[in-house]
Amino acid sequence: MAIPVEEAIAALSTFSLEDEQPDVQGLAVLLSSERYATNSPIEYSDVAAYRLSLGEDTKAINQLNTLIQEGKEMASLLYTYRSCVKALPQLPDSMKHSQADLYLETYQVLDLEMSRLREIQRWQASAASKLAADMQRFSRPERLVNGPTVTHFWSMLKLLDVLLQLDHLKNAKASIPNDFSWYKRTFTQVSTQWQDTDTMREELDDLQIFLSTRWAILLNLHAEMFRTNTVEDILQVLIVFCVESLELDFALLFPERHTLLRVLPVLVVLATSSEKESESLYKRVKINRLLNIFKNDPVIPAFPDLHLSPAAMLKELSSYFQNFSSQIRLLTLPAPHEIPPRELQDYQRHYLILNHMGTIRAEHDDFSIRFASAMNQMITLKSSDGADNDWSRDIKGNMYDTVVEGFQLLSRWTGRIWEQCAWKFSRPCKEPPISDSQQDSATFFDYEKVVRWNYTAEERRALLELIGYIKSIGLMMQHCDTLVSEALWETIHMEVQDFVQDKLDTMLRTSFRKKKDLSRILSDMRTLSADWMANTSKADPEQHSLHQETEEMRQSTFYPRPVAPTAAQIHCLQFLICELVSGGNLRKPGGLFGNSSSGIPVEDLKQLETFFYKLSFFLHILDFTATIGTLTDLGFLWFREFYLESSRVIQFPIECSLPWMLVDHVIESQDAGLLESILIPLDLYNDSAQHALTYLKQRFLYDEIEAEVDLSFDLLVQKLNEVIFTYYKSCAASTLLDSSFTYACDDGEKYFVKPLRFDAIFKLRRVMILGRTIDLRSLITQRMNKLFRENIDFLLERFEYGDLCGVVELQQLLDILELTHQSISRFLELDSYSLMISEMQENLSLVSYSSRISSQIWNEMQTDFLPNFILCNTTQRFVRSLKGAHHSSQRSDASTGKPYFYCGSHDLTMAYQGLAGLYRDFFGIPHMFAVVKLLGSRSLPGIIRALLDHISSKITAMVPKVTGLQEALPKSIGLLSFDGGISGCQKIIHEILTWEAKLDVKVEVLHDLKEIGSALYWMSLLDIVLRQIDTTQFMQSAPWLGLVPGNDGQVKHAYSDNTPFTTLLSAATSAVASSPACANPSSYFVMSKQAEAASLLYKSNLNSGSVLEYALAFTSAALDRHYSKWSATPKTELLGR
Repeated sequence: MAIPVEEAIAALSTFSLEDEQPDVQGLAVLLSSERYATNSPIEYSDVAAYRLSLGEDTKAINQLNTLIQEGKEMASLLYTYRSCVKALPQLPDSMKHSQADLYLETYQVLDLEMSRLREIQRWQASAASKLAADMQRFSRPERLVNGPTVTHFWSMLKLLDVLLQLDHLKNAKASIPNDFSWYKRTFTQVSTQWQDTDTMREELDDLQIFLSTRWAILLNLHAEMFRTNTVEDILQVLIVFCVESLELDFALLFPERHTLLRVLPVLVVLATSSEKESESLYKRVKINRLLNIFKNDPVIPAFPDLHLSPAAMLKELSSYFQNFSSQIRLLTLPAPHEIPPRELQDYQRHYLILNHMGTIRAEHDDFSIRFASAMNQMITLKSSDGADNDWSRDIKGNMYDTVVEGFQLLSRWTGRIWEQCAWKFSRPCKEPPISDSQQDSATFFDYEKVVRWNYTAEERRALLELIGYIKSIGLMMQHCDTLVSEALWETIHMEVQDFVQDKLDTMLRTSFRKKKDLSRILSDMRTLSADWMANTSKADPEQHSLHQETEEMRQSTFYPRPVAPTAAQIHCLQFLICELVSGGNLRKPGGLFGNSSSGIPVEDLKQLETFFYKLSFFLHILDFTATIGTLTDLGFLWFREFYLESSRVIQFPIECSLPWMLVDHVIESQDAGLLESILIPLDLYNDSAQHALTYLKQRFLYDEIEAEVDLSFDLLVQKLNEVIFTYYKSCAASTLLDSSFTYACDDGEKYFVKPLRFDAIFKLRRVMILGRTIDLRSLITQRMNKLFRENIDFLLERFEYGDLCGVVELQQLLDILELTHQSISRFLELDSYSLMISEMQENLSLVSYSSRISSQIWNEMQTDFLPNFILCNTTQRFVRSLKGAHHSSQRSDASTGKPYFYCGSHDLTMAYQGLAGLYRDFFGIPHMFAVVKLLGSRSLPGIIRALLDHISSKITAMVPKVTGLQEALPKSIGLLSFDGGISGCQKIIHEILTWEAKLDVKVEVLHDLKEIGSALYWMSLLDIVLRQIDTTQFMQSAPWLGLVPGNDGQVKHAYSDNTPFTTLLSAATSAVASSPACANPSSYFVMSKQAEAASLLYKSNLNSGSVLEYALAFTSAALDRHYSKWSATPKTELLGR
């Protein structure tokens, strides 16, 4: 039977697709490169429907926008231009005959690049001509066409900005004239056989002049502007527009603000360079206003690694524009490198993000709380039916205001990063620190001086924190796109309708009743944007006839309609407001809203001004996703094309890359507040890759970014594993460290580990990098398994290079490693510790009873311990003999491992090494405990068997030596005369004995006896340790086995049949089996049977034998085999008597 669709949908809605992965990355989605609403998708073709005579203006806007798009592509081409000459091969002397072919191929390669430069030359000439013609069209005394509109102003300024950036790039890129010189040289060589090359030579000369002349594009623009008709009016209007926009800071995002700051010096130079009315500019705009703007922003971002200085631009352009050279106050502005020390501190406080972090944190926290509150209200509103209209409007209006504030915060924060980078580029580090590894090569790239060594640790932390704020706020706002979009459109609709239907209606009836021209403009505004279908106000004929309606009666109520105005409507509304305020007079003093001669009341003028600037921001709100993408794009922090060229290298080391510097700072600082943001810098690679593909459109840049991402991510995973491993190992070492030791230390706090959190990192299964999804958790797990194996191998290798006394240190370090494994295993699926230790000891086979540790212990006992250690019976310790080593073994120094292979932190490592040093000069009970724990019941019998065999072999080897000593005795020794006393008798005996000839044999026999004794005492220490371990295990298992002490001191069973352990499990099994809820009780019966088997096994192990007794019995049996030889009656009469 088919399931109804409704039930299927309801069932699907119960599934949760969310996981536990936290959001520690920013927007990793690719932004669309298509045009958005701010650009008008139909190129303002619907403007003609409103009959405002803006055809010429609209046509000019579309033309300028096309030029702007083309110019950006030209600027991308120039910015990413790299020298081709560096890649050209040099012919050896043996191939000089092929030089003509090389010239031809070189020319063909360079001609392609030069053709692009010719295209830029032609385009800038065309763009300058069209921009000049456009300005001249609107600068005529008689007003023939409407305009320019505010949108037109922005198009002019953006095109001028593109021309300025092209000129700046042409001046900065040294590889372009270098390649051109090679191109010209090859052209001279290959064109000798060509015909009719005059035209090509002329083009070549024109291109050479264009490339070699500084500010050639601006000079050409100036010539085009003042060729036929002056453009002072439009230039001054643009300057006033820029100054007012910068001073009021209304509806400006950081790209728009930087555009105004870049073009304002150029506009001032162009306006002042006019032969007539050059001083009229400073009558409309006081020079102090310009000075304040230039002083407040002495450095302006132009490209990711290039900046502009208004002061430097003005000084350089003054040599090309003679009329401007008289402006002393503007020309005395200090360039960035000329700023006095007293003012430099103020600029440092302004540009460095570190000095603003307190305010930024407060703004971030406050906005996050209010945005979450606004979102909760929106969710509540969505879930409620029949909500009150006023309450709904308030919530949606609050959401709109919060989004606007979020955009402004993101714009301000991203702009600060741009400006700080520009400041750093203008103030490079003078004396980079030189480390020990850099003593031989103390030369640095210029890029290192402006990036690597130009950011302090505090500045890196502040930059990383701000990047995290930008990405987190952007991600938070992007996630609610679909939820708030309708509310934003409704709010914009309500703002427009409230203004055009209510406020304009009030103005028409009061301020503009007798002003027909102005009333017509207001009527046009209502006509083109009023939504009468949404108006629900009911007209009362009686009230209209009496003409006694109040203000409240005239207020209209609107249906909430998510119908936002189009770009063309906003464009027309702004034009009409400008017409209303200025009356079409571009030269009107006081600016757009600052004049008092318009005849409009102050209150009405204020309402018009507020609505005018709201209109400017509506377009950014409508482009919600695109605006967020623009404001959170920080890919410029990676690009370094200018410095690659100036340093003459293919690419810089990864240590010079700012994204990696931020990642490395998080790892090295181990700041608990930054660890969860460790992936935020990787979003910079996503942004830069997107920028390289969609904006710069250069595949080789993307390939370089991808290569660095591969390297940086490998380094990140490696270092992150080391940090995690070090932290948990330090925690384990601190836990296992003797508490009495820490209390006895004056600075015991250093042995406690500062807590860090890696929970968020352990949950990352999907990390988005360059469109790829990477399971970071899996990579960390793989490398962590490898790290544990490497650590075990290092500890075993270190033990193999030392003597047997190092077994205590080995056991301590392995205990720390095991506890580290237990701690990390709570978060990651690591391999079993026993499996890893068996694998590294080469003891995986079920029939293998040997291991690296057991082999090393037996090898040390055989070659060093038994021959060279002697017993101190008082302390029950073996110590190394001071009379020199017998059969000394040659040892090589162990390799020095990484710090985290020991105890994690340096302080804990030194503490454990100090404790291990107490056990390094002897072998006793603590060492035997370590041996038993390391070998276990699997390998310990092998050591015992090998030691007993060693005793047997020593006894067997002593037989011929003892026989030889017996034969060296004299055959008879009579009774000695006591006349000489004891010393005399001793002297006679020494003269009679001939053992001097057998001295070596005697020493070997005594040494063999010492080794046998040492081996037996080693067995006694082992027996003591094993008995103590057995006693401990017995005390733990006796209550479960029902064992109690008897009256005679012997152990007896308290229960005759079953033990308490088996009785408990049998009762539990019976209870579970009798329950009807248990469908399959078989597993409980199996568990009960296993408990009985375990009880029998533990009972059989209670009566364990003694290792020492077995060793003594084995030694006695070995001696008995040679007893007959050694117990014969001696032949010497003295001994016989």
